[in-house]
Amino acid sequence: MSDEVKVPQPPEAPEAPAAPKTDGAKTITEQLEVAGNQLVDQVQDLIKQGNVRKLVIKTADDRELIQVSLTVGAVAGVATALAAPWLAALGAIAALVARVKIEIIREEEG
Repeated sequence: MSDEVKVPQPPEAPEAPAAPKTDGAKTITEQLEVAGNQLVDQVQDLIKQGNVRKLVIKTADDRELIQVSLTVGAVAGVATALAAPWLAALGAIAALVARVKIEIIREEEG
């Protein structure tokens, strides 16, 4: 007989997934608060800037209303034309709320 005691070992933790590779671009998040009646105009201006990756429209109490992914580097006119269906939805939202928050996620070359 042996005096050796076997202590159970905890299972090994799985490896964390590798971080996604980036091409030197960094993501910047901003937040604007605008009146409901200015929502559509503000979103159109953001689309024309061209470096916006995603927009999240929230109520003043941070409930998400709509989330829209945009193509980076899209030509402003084409992006606005493709955005027309959800811009109409934004117009309807704007009529129902007094203030909204726009979360803007941009890609900046770094």
